[in-house]
Amino acid sequence: MGSLSPWHWAILAVVVIVLFGAKKLPDAARSLGKSMRIFKSEMREMQSETKAEPSAIETNTANPTPVQSQRIDPAAATGQDQTEARPA
Repeated sequence: MGSLSPWHWAILAVVVIVLFGAKKLPDAARSLGKSMRIFKSEMREMQSETKAEPSAIETNTANPTPVQSQRIDPAAATGQDQTEARPA
């Protein structure tokens, strides 16, 4: 009961052929193969990028640049008096 018997696989194959049609199955399998190939190549590329990035990240975090905060008065920035800028 835990695994599929050959009869289960045969019934499943017949259902797939009936649903998708015998003509579309090779095209669907071909496009699935291409998609899997593209997916695997993208995953390899991402893994190679993540292996190269940690050294760059470590060097950037070693010397952080301090950030100074400044308070800017909105009235001084616009050149208007605050009483004029408020609606009545």
